[in-house]
Formats: sequence, C-alpha cells, structure tokens
Amino acid sequence: MPALQNIKVAVDAVVFGYTSKEGLSVLLIKRNIEPFKGGWALPGGLVGDNESLEDAIQRELKEETGISINYLEQLYSFGKPGRDPRNRVISITYYGLVKPDAFELQAATDAADVAWFNIKKLPQLAFDHNEIIRVAHERLKSKILYQPVGFELLEEKFPFSELEKLYMAVLDRPIDRRNFKKKITKFGFLEETDEKQALNGAGRPGNLFRFNEEKYFRLTKEGINFEI
Repeated sequence: MPALQNIKVAVDAVVFGYTSKEGLSVLLIKRNIEPFKGGWALPGGLVGDNESLEDAIQRELKEETGISINYLEQLYSFGKPGRDPRNRVISITYYGLVKPDAFELQAATDAADVAWFNIKKLPQLAFDHNEIIRVAHERLKSKILYQPVGFELLEEKFPFSELEKLYMAVLDRPIDRRNFKKKITKFGFLEETDEKQALNGAGRPGNLFRFNEEKYFRLTKEGINFEI
C-alpha cells in the first residue's frame, strides 16, 4: 500500500553567540505572522522546490536576521507530528557559533524583530524550538571537548583566562583550571606570546596567547586526539 504524504520540509538555525561579558547567547526572531505571532522563535522557514538545504538556511538567516554565516553544521531532523499546527513539517536544523558584535542585526520578511538572548534567560519559544536549542547546546558542549571550535570567538591574542571563561560558558559548569591549561597547552597549537594583557586594577599581568590554526590542522591530519 503506497504511503500517503503531505509533508513540507523546513530549515531552522540555532546561532550561538559568545562574548566575554554576556557569555553564551542564542539569536532569536519575533514572528510577525501566525501561528505564534508576536512570539520568539529560531530563524528559519520552508525550503524552496529548487533550493538546497544549505542555500535555504543561508537565505532564511539573511532575510530574517540580516546576517550571513560561513559555516553552519547540520544538527538533527525534527519531525514529530503536530510540531507545526498548520502542516506536517520536518525541520532540518543547523547550528553555529559566532561573535555577536561582528554582525548588524536587521529583521525582515517574517520577522518583526531580532535579538540575542542569554541561553539561561530564553523565553518560551514557538513550535518545538526550546527543545531544538537544548539539543544544539548539548551537541556544542560535546563538540567543544574534542575540537577547539571556540578559538575564532576570541581576539587574535588573548589572556588564557578568556579561553577558560569561554569553555565554562559553553559547558555551563566550572572547570579544573590547572588541568585544563595542562591539557590545552600540551598540544602545542596554543602559543604563548611575550605581550602582556592590560589590567584595569591591581595585579600582575599575564602573557597573551594566540591560536596557531595552521599547526592545529596539521596535527589533525596526523591524527591528533584532542580531548579536554
């Protein structure tokens, strides 16, 4: 017996932002159409008939938030019946991690507004988007333990304490600072410079560090086992 289908395919993006001051945040849009008009949601929408998934998510991000992201990783497919009150919709979700101050937000098309929300202070979201963010955060927490995905969020030269703060913000837990530094520095792709960090108050300034991306990728090809 042939299967009866009336299924639509959508894409949604979980864009995580990080700053030293604000910690980990998520980019959300305020919907200006039903359902959930006036509610907050992830940027996303339906995929066109002649459009790839990757093109669709980049288009939706540009239209609804005004930003373009070079790299988004596919996360998971969400397709529970009833997740969208209008139709049976399967959402192919993506996630990425960016510097919020590198973008100028601009809401358009289906979005009345766009803003960053601290991950610990998220509103109740449309559809199943709270669950999508939960799954994306778990994936990010897992990935940052075996791949240094956060270095591009820091300045070119940074105090080691900033790297610690980044990991604690993403993992949402304290870390063993001495053990963390020992594990990170043993690989050799984190280089200590002779430059000192600027201090606003009393204390001894520490040296700044920088990430050697070329060395990291070379070690990756050689089979580096990066694990924190």
